Amino acid sequence: MPVASKRSDREQRAALLPPELLPLINDRFVASCELLEEYAVRLAAGVLRSTGLEEACREEATAEEAVTRAGLVPAVAAIPAAWLLETLAARGWVARSAGPDGQPRYRLERPLPALDPDDLSKDQEALDPSCLPAYRIAALAAENYPLVLRAQLSGEQALFGPEGISAWVKYFSNANPLYGISNAVGAIAAAHALPEGDSAILEIGGGLGSGAEALLERIATTGRMPQIASYRFTEISPLFLKRAQRTLTARFPQVPFSFGTLDIDLPFAEGGVAPGTCSLIYGVNVLHVARDLAVTLKELRQALSGNGVLVMSECVRPFPGVPLHLELVFNLLGSFRDVVRVPGWRPNGGFLTPEQWTAALEANGFGDVAVYPDIAAIREVYPGFVVATLVARRG
Repeated sequence: MPVASKRSDREQRAALLPPELLPLINDRFVASCELLEEYAVRLAAGVLRSTGLEEACREEATAEEAVTRAGLVPAVAAIPAAWLLETLAARGWVARSAGPDGQPRYRLERPLPALDPDDLSKDQEALDPSCLPAYRIAALAAENYPLVLRAQLSGEQALFGPEGISAWVKYFSNANPLYGISNAVGAIAAAHALPEGDSAILEIGGGLGSGAEALLERIATTGRMPQIASYRFTEISPLFLKRAQRTLTARFPQVPFSFGTLDIDLPFAEGGVAPGTCSLIYGVNVLHVARDLAVTLKELRQALSGNGVLVMSECVRPFPGVPLHLELVFNLLGSFRDVVRVPGWRPNGGFLTPEQWTAALEANGFGDVAVYPDIAAIREVYPGFVVATLVARRG
């Protein structure tokens, strides 16, 4: 049976989504997304207990006060704690009120529900086991919250240590529908936007290469593979870069690849990218971790040729201030939390709304900004749809 909208009793995907996305956003995928969101909420309740924040909120407190009461390190714990409390308040499990200064205050009026997250991972295994890598990453994050929030371990160490690498390899894969959707949506938008004629493609933050795989497969279906004059694949992690190079050169021997390290927080010239040389700059779930988004956008714009196009697939926040279940994991990372904030378009680290992304691009010299698909329309009916691609040209 089709999955109805959370804000309507009718199924409206066909009316709101481009036809090429409909096969991807099927009933099994939607049900898997809803299971994972519930799984994250149950993990969040466990984290509130394991970090001492549950006890800290027996009496009313702001997130900052709860962090202090629980003996956590504010510089690390403030944002994750606020997310935990907001997420559980949205479920009605934590009482939320506005203090005299306008800051939200939280209090546990009753014990948190004792719901087992593992029940949901079993449901997911029965529904579609290919989605389970997302559950393993979420569980890994939840397990490490007490150590990270007490600054006994960094989020990067917790998530990308020896135990985490094998889990991320399975997560950052097109075989995992809950991550692969970002690659698929981005590839469709990028193939549409690819300029005519010989094209020089730069991919930033390419990870293990699943985004490049999806993009090149999509371009191949259009018959335009011979137009790729060069494909510069970049990634900051030497381990990920090496794995991606091995995979991509074997999979696409006809593509003129080059591979190198590029840090999006540094001048692109240090990564071998010359100004005005790129027809298409592409990335999947990377731009939101730019420390200073204005600086990175300046580098991206300078790297584009006169008719070049920027295509960034991103998880987007549908409405300002709404917590997303993915933040259970990524709030542990300093690169996600600690950014240069700009009023109007960079109010927080991590995920931004479509309006904030558009404003950021326009404020930094880009024009013809489009969001694919139209999240502004979709979110009114499906507020849980958070995958979109930003397309912009050098202004």
